[in-house]
Amino acid sequence: MQTTVHIQQRMSQRGINGKMLDIVLEHGRLDKDKHVLGRKAAIRLLDELRAQEIAVKKIIDKGGMVVVSDNGALITTYNYSGRY
Repeated sequence: MQTTVHIQQRMSQRGINGKMLDIVLEHGRLDKDKHVLGRKAAIRLLDELRAQEIAVKKIIDKGGMVVVSDNGALITTYNYSGRY
């Protein structure tokens, strides 16, 4: 999304960086012309990200993971052996 000089100035004044802006745009709720990520929603998001981190670490410990699907149906899964 294109940024204006105005938002760049406000971000600088308010200690808001581009990554923070991206998170609000991606995870915040749309309220008319505003994207809103309140404190409680941000805490829930952080909890979800921590749960994802735990799951990804388990996948790493297994050396990766494969899920086989066909036409939207999940067929099987197994640990990645590095053959592909």
